[in-house]
Order: sequence, then structure tokens, then C-alpha cells
Amino acid sequence: MNIATQAAQIGLEWDTRTGAVTVPIYQTATFRHPGLGQSTGYDYSRSGNPTRQALEEGIARLDGGARGFAYASGMAAITNLLYLFGRGDHLVVTEDLYGGTCRLFDQLFSQFGLTFSYVDTSDLAAVREAIRPETKALFVESLTNPLLKVADIAALSDLCREKGVLHIVDNTFLTPYLLRPLDLGADITVYSATKYLAGHNDTVAGLAVVKDPQLAERVYFHQNSVGAVLGPQDSWLTIRGMKTLSVRLDRQQENAARIAAWLATHPQVRRIYYPGLPEHPGHALLARQARGFGAMVSFEVTERALVERLLLKTQVLSFAESLGGVETLITFPEGQTHADIPVEVRRRLGINEVLLRLSVGIEDAQDLIDDLDQAFKA
Repeated sequence: MNIATQAAQIGLEWDTRTGAVTVPIYQTATFRHPGLGQSTGYDYSRSGNPTRQALEEGIARLDGGARGFAYASGMAAITNLLYLFGRGDHLVVTEDLYGGTCRLFDQLFSQFGLTFSYVDTSDLAAVREAIRPETKALFVESLTNPLLKVADIAALSDLCREKGVLHIVDNTFLTPYLLRPLDLGADITVYSATKYLAGHNDTVAGLAVVKDPQLAERVYFHQNSVGAVLGPQDSWLTIRGMKTLSVRLDRQQENAARIAAWLATHPQVRRIYYPGLPEHPGHALLARQARGFGAMVSFEVTERALVERLLLKTQVLSFAESLGGVETLITFPEGQTHADIPVEVRRRLGINEVLLRLSVGIEDAQDLIDDLDQAFKA
């Protein structure tokens, strides 16, 4: 069954008693037992809640995994996965990833004895060289944030199997609608479901999907023990958003392609990052492995003064953090999403004082282009 159909029907079968086509919100902390030593399958909402379970089963189906897990945020999801590792373990990580993930790794989990090496995960040879005897996992972003480099998920998964390490893919930018890393050999996918999956900038959520049932049991033990689970209301909102994932992303990708093509010829844009453009170094690879190129566009302007102008003079675009919603957002990575990364590292990676990032929404594409055009001229 097509992913678009699966997404639209998440939770449809859940309430067999009433036939409700929308899964109910089970807004309860605890569940009554039918008898001594008996359970309905639900005891306490940290351990399991029907609304959350509908979401978890839904994302597992979309990603082709054994089991899904819903968390209070994308960072909570990544945190829970890090409990798979212990003191002395080493992870190889995408170098230009979301700044909050870097902060989690370097400022929090490093104090528990985990070590991290940051490499260009679009370079298979660099990843191979970075793997050590103590390496336990490779953590990659399928499309990096904000420079939109493309990882060869299939080749990296083969390398991970060869080396006996887990392959974890943050697939937030592409979602299972466009890319299914587990089909390409990855072990775990993780999402900030706040973004494209929920899709309306009205809830914060994180999801993870595990391919192997035994590994999934370990992840559930950590989810239940730590308790950073997604509440039933936010689970329902995420399900609601996922039902329209395909139509939203189709429109967003179409808009992104038009905007990227326009920016690519603009005299005040010196560089553009969008894998849908044929000249992008990852274009051919993503065309083979994915169903589309996503709706994120990053670009460098020719001078620093243009940054403030575009952030503050656009009227349809909103100057805001986050991404993936129906509204188009414009972000300044150096001062917002990646501010926690040391400046010398940002400069080396290309996250500089003239880089802007667009999360393209579902508005009329010409309206978005006109808005950017008037801001450039303001």
C-alpha cells in the first residue's frame, strides 16, 4: 500500500467499538484493572497510552520497522536512543547537523563517557576512517541541517554491517514519504515530528522507529524507564498532521523547486544549497534513493546587510525557528539553530554570517518569490 494511503489512514481502525474514523484522545494517566493480576493491556500512560500507541504503530508502518516510539520532542527521542550506549563508547556523527544535537552530544552525554567524532557523512571514505574499535554507532542526517548534504544511506548501512555498528538516521527533512532508511539497511530512524510529520507548527514531538524487534525491546525499556513520552493530545495532533503528509510535501517540494531556481539566478545570491537542482553534488544520489528532494532551501547572500533585510522585510515569510510546517519560515542558522556550535567550526563548515535557510510552505509559490524579491529591493 502506498505511503500516502497509509498515512491518511493512521488510527482509522483503532476504535472498533464506535467506528470513529479518528482515534480518540485517551486523556488519562491511569487505567482500571479488570481483576487481580489482570490488565487491559494499559496500566499507566507513561508505559502505554492508546492514542500514543496508534501514532507509534502508524510511524512504524510508514517506516517499515518493527516498532515505533513517540517522545515529548525530537531531542527527547535522540536522548532516549543514546541510552543504548555506555561509558567508553564512541559514535561517528554528521559534522554539519542540527546545533541542538551537537549540544546534546558534546555538553551533556560527553560527561557520561561517550565520545563523538564529527565527519562529512556524504564522504564514505571519511566515515570509514573515523570508525574505531570502540565505535558503536553511526548517527547521520539523511539531509544535513542547514547545508543539505546527502548521505548515501545504503552504502553507509553496508559499512555499518561490516563494522558491526548501529546505523541511526535522523530523517526529519525527508520523512518516510520521501525516504525510508530502514529499507536501505539502517537500524533506527529518528524524527523531530514537530516538523513535517505533524506539519502545522502547533505541537512538539519526537518519533523513532526500530527495525529489529529485540533492539526495539531495549528501546522500549528506556522509553518507559525515562518517561519522556508524548502525551495523548500531542499524539493526536501528530496523527492529524501525518494524515496530510503526502499532499503537504508534494506542494512544498514544488514550491521549493521554483524558489530555488529563482534564487539560483538572483544577482544578490552567491550560493544556493538545494538537492533538487541538477548541479547539487548529491542530486543524482538522492534521485536514486528517495522519492523527492524535500522542501528545505539554504542560500548565501552577497553581503551581511541583506541578511537583516530579508529576515525583517519579508511579509509572507515568517522570521522564525523550526521548519516543516505549512507556513514558509526563514531562519538565520548562525544566530539561531547553530549558535551553540563554536564559531571556528561554523566557519569551517560553511555556516556563516550570510547563510539563510528557508523552510518552504504550501503558500502560492509566486507570492513567496514576490515577497523575497521585494525584500531584496527594500
